[in-house]
Formats: sequence, structure tokens, C-alpha cells
Amino acid sequence: MGSEREILFEFLQVGRSVKVTAIDVDTGVEASIVGDPHAGQETLRRVARQKLDYVIARQKG
Repeated sequence: MGSEREILFEFLQVGRSVKVTAIDVDTGVEASIVGDPHAGQETLRRVARQKLDYVIARQKG
């Protein structure tokens, strides 16, 4: 997927984990992951974006 897309990220602490939701602004498609907050925001952001890319590719067929 192109790096020009605008993606919003939401971080929500859930107990000892953090839920990260990535939202593609153009399509409104969302993908969420749950991870260890000690992994760092950049790592969690990267993994959430990878899942979002996967979900969008799967929807396209």
C-alpha cells in the first residue's frame, strides 16, 4: 500500500495491554491489535498498519 495514505491511530490502555486501532481516512476501514505497551508506540503503530493493509487487501479480493 502507498505511504501517502492518511491513517489515524487510537491507543487505548486495557489492563496490562494496549489496544491500537488503525483507521484509513479515505475508506473508513479499521483494524485493531492488542499488544504489550512496553513494545513502544512505533512498533505497535507499525503492526496495526500492517494489519490494516492486510484487511484492505483482503477486501479488494
